Amino acid sequence: MSRTLRILQWTLIGLGLVLIGVFIAALVHRELGSRSAMRDFEAARDAARTAPPPSPTLEPVPTRSLPDSLAVDTTLWARGRIEKYNESLSHDFATPLAVLRIPKIALEVPVLDGTDELTLNRAVGRIAGTATIDTMGNLGIAGHRDGYFRGLKDVVVGDAIELETLTGTLRFVIEDISIVMPTDVHVLAPTERPTITLVGCYPFYYVGKAPQRYIVRATLQGSAGG
Repeated sequence: MSRTLRILQWTLIGLGLVLIGVFIAALVHRELGSRSAMRDFEAARDAARTAPPPSPTLEPVPTRSLPDSLAVDTTLWARGRIEKYNESLSHDFATPLAVLRIPKIALEVPVLDGTDELTLNRAVGRIAGTATIDTMGNLGIAGHRDGYFRGLKDVVVGDAIELETLTGTLRFVIEDISIVMPTDVHVLAPTERPTITLVGCYPFYYVGKAPQRYIVRATLQGSAGG
C-alpha cells in the first residue's frame, strides 16, 4: 500500500510541475503577443513622422496599421473573454490604425479596422461607415463590454481620451455618456467637430446578449504632435 501511495504522490507532483510549466508558457505567449502590435504601430508612426511630405500629384499611401507593445490588463475581464483574447494571439492582424488611451481607467489599446468578433477579441475596432483616422468627424470605435471596454463604467463627463495616430496625438474630452438601444444609430451620425464615439454593449455584467448600448462621446480639444 505504501509503495502505491508513493507512486501516486510522485505522479501528482510531476503532473503539478507540468501544469505550472504550461501556465507560465501561456503567460509568456500572451505578453509577447500583446506587444507585437504596438511595436508595428510605433515603427509605422516613426516612419510617417520622418518621411518627407508626399507629392500632391501622387495617390495617397494607404494608412498602415498600428503596433502592439501594450501590456494588457485583464483584471476586470470576463474569463471567457480572456480565453478568446488568448486565442486571437495566434492570428495575424494589420498594423493598428491608432492607439486609444483613457488615463482615468488606465486603458491603452490598439484600434484596428472593423468590428468582427476576432478583431474585437484582440483589440477595439473602427466601426464601418464612420469617420477615418485621417479625416476625423465622428469616429465610431467598438469594444467588448466584458473586455477592453468594461472600464468605461468608471469614466465620467470631463475625463480625457487620447488617440495616438501615425502623425501625432489627438486629445479629446468626454462630453456625453448615454445608454441607447441597438437601433439608435443616430449616435454614429457625422459631426462637424472631430468626435470619438465609443460603443459597448450594456449592462456591463449582463448574462447573455446585452440588450442596450453604452455610448461615450468625446470631442477634440487639441493635439500634441509626437
